Order: sequence, then structure tokens, then C-alpha cells
Amino acid sequence: METRENSQLSIYDHNHPPRTTKTRRRIETPEAGSIPIFPEEIIVEILSRLPVRCLLKLRCVSKSWRSLISSNHFIRAHLAVSRKDTNFGRHRIISTVLLPCYSLKQCSLNSLLSGPVANAVDFDYPMKNPNNSVRIVGCCNGLVCIAINGRHFFLWNPSTRKHKKLPDADERIKRGLFITKYGFGFDECNDDYKVLGIFSGFCTAGRYETRVQVYSLRANSWKRIDVFEDGLPFDDTGKFVSGKLHWGRRVGFNARWEIVSFDLGSEVCRTVEQPRYIEGGFSPSLGVLGGCLCVLCDIPKTSVDVWILREYGKRDSWDKLVTVPYDLGDPWKGPYSTPLCRGAKGEILLVYGSSFIVYDPKDNAFHRPKITNFHTFLEADAYVESLVSLVPDAAPKIQNQKKHGSSMN
Repeated sequence: METRENSQLSIYDHNHPPRTTKTRRRIETPEAGSIPIFPEEIIVEILSRLPVRCLLKLRCVSKSWRSLISSNHFIRAHLAVSRKDTNFGRHRIISTVLLPCYSLKQCSLNSLLSGPVANAVDFDYPMKNPNNSVRIVGCCNGLVCIAINGRHFFLWNPSTRKHKKLPDADERIKRGLFITKYGFGFDECNDDYKVLGIFSGFCTAGRYETRVQVYSLRANSWKRIDVFEDGLPFDDTGKFVSGKLHWGRRVGFNARWEIVSFDLGSEVCRTVEQPRYIEGGFSPSLGVLGGCLCVLCDIPKTSVDVWILREYGKRDSWDKLVTVPYDLGDPWKGPYSTPLCRGAKGEILLVYGSSFIVYDPKDNAFHRPKITNFHTFLEADAYVESLVSLVPDAAPKIQNQKKHGSSMN
């Protein structure tokens, strides 16, 4: 069921500077007659360091506090503080668990990096049902996009427990088309969150058809676009960096691997320059580390080179970050995939087969986190807790904003 919130809670202004005023606003605290009245910037500085669950309760303190915590200015400030937390105290890992049935679970990112034991918690997500498959489309600014049974999309903020069901992309999807590739991200130029879906399947006429459609939260509608005419993406999930979604794909008679991007603002596809690999014989895949695009070069059962694009758009800024060897003392569980984060000490958290593994390059040591209430999972992603809302505002669109990758989704 679609939810509605206070129109002041907007996802579209968290990257824009607040309006300046000549009069400094003051916020009344409880028992204003006996407690000093502090300037708004001091209250924002204090409250922005609190977790979402506390802030949701504090909105009941007074009307002025509710107005402050619900304001675009505060939402931006809180999100900025959360992103900069090097201890990842407000970052969560979300996973699609397969056994005993499809479900979503989350655990603390900090506990996976440093804690002896991490505890996985079940999510109460939209259309939760043991008979429904669920896939993670992507995470951005605290919002998570999920697909149920490959057909029904939801935008969802796990921290505030608000969600919005997207309209069906195409009437024929109900009769035969299904999602095959997807991606989710923020179009900063148009102040809009967008979902891209590539739908394939047999239509009523018996022909196999592929359609590419983009959903706009601001317009609350899908539209068909003509892209990827020279070859469809190979990877399932688009990696969101610098206002663009990225996939790997195979093209040509020699099945050459390349990186293709889709700009959410201009809706134009381009290829991205790759690192200057020294040798072949590896399987490449894409990931995101610290808001930067990265390539994993997997040499089966030997090691994985992690390349990172430190400055988007410049090939010379590709840098080999680390070489992660396989933990040969452990039964082989499959290739590395999905680098989730890089810790303050340089350690890398990756998905390894159907488990998590932390590699410390300084000590050349592995740490496999122990997770309670957890089973075999299909995929994992990271998101940051936020107050970001699903209700577009009525403010004019702001153009030509500088695009950048966020430090954590």
C-alpha cells in the first residue's frame, strides 16, 4: 500500500544548500521556561548525530522539533553525517536469503567488519510472502528498490518503514514479459529517483520481445526508451556511480568484455574506459567501493585484483587497490563478487560465494564473520540509514548540479 507523509519530507533537496535568511531561527526545547533556547544550527548539529529510530521518537517532543526533523535541511545534514561515519555505525547490509524460503535480512556493517558475531534481523518488507521471490534492485541515499516476482517494484526506506509501490511498467508484463536486468539511482540534474528495467519474454503474439523502460518517481510513471541496441548488459544489477548506472557486457565475435553506462539524466548510453590490465585469463565483474566504480579481475582459485576508478571520467585514475588471494585453507565456495566496503584500516569486505569475508591486506589475513539467524543468500548490498522520504516536493527543478558518487548507498 502506498504511504504518504508530510510534504516537507522530500528526497529531492538533500544535496542542495539550504536557503539563507537574515533572521536566525531558534528551536524551543521541552520546558522552554526553564531550559535555554538554542539556535537552530546547534540543535541540528546535535540531533544529526542520532540514529533514525531516535529521531522518529523525538519528532513527538514538540511542534518545532517535528518541523525541524522533518525539514529538508535537517534530512540533508543527517544524511551527510551518516555517510561520513568511518565506523559504519549507521550502515547496514541487506541480503536476499534463500533458505528456508525467500526473505530479506539485515545486519550491522560494523559488526561484519570488526565484531566477533553479527546478528541478522528479518525485514518486514512489502509483499513479504514465502511464496514470493524478492530481489534487490539497488540502494541509494537510504532508499532500497526491490522487485517482487520479477514484476512488482517497490521503493522502500527500511529505516522509516515507509514504502511506495510503483505502477506496472507495461500491461503485457503481466502476461509474459519479466524483468531480466535492472538498476536504481538518483538523477541529480532533474531531482529525481529512477528505476531502469530491461524486460524480456514471449508476448501474446508468440514473439520474444525485449523492452527497456525507465520509471521516474517525480512523474510516478514508466516510459519506454530505445537504448542498448548494440547489445544488452551482461550483469544483473546496474552499479550506480556519478549519476549513471553501469553494467558489464560481452560484445562482438570474440565476446569482448566492456563496461557500459546509462546516464539517468540524459538517458544516453556510453562505454567506459577500462583499467590497463597487465594480463588476461581472468573473469571481470563490476562493483562500487567508497562511491567509486571498481572492477574485480578474478583469476579462478588464485586471486582477485580490485581496480578502482578514483576520478570518474579519467582513465588514468584507474588504480589497482589490492590483490585478494583465495583462502586456500577453506573449501572453495565460488568466486569473489560484490565488494561492499573498505574499512578505515584498508580491510575489504566482499561476498565470497554465499558468505561474507573480510581481507586485511596489511596482515594478509582473512576474517570470516559469524552471523546468527542467517542462511544461504543470493545477493547483498549496503545502505545507510536515513530520513529520506518517498514524497516528491513541489519546488522547481534545479539544473546543472555537480554529479558525484556517494560514499555509501
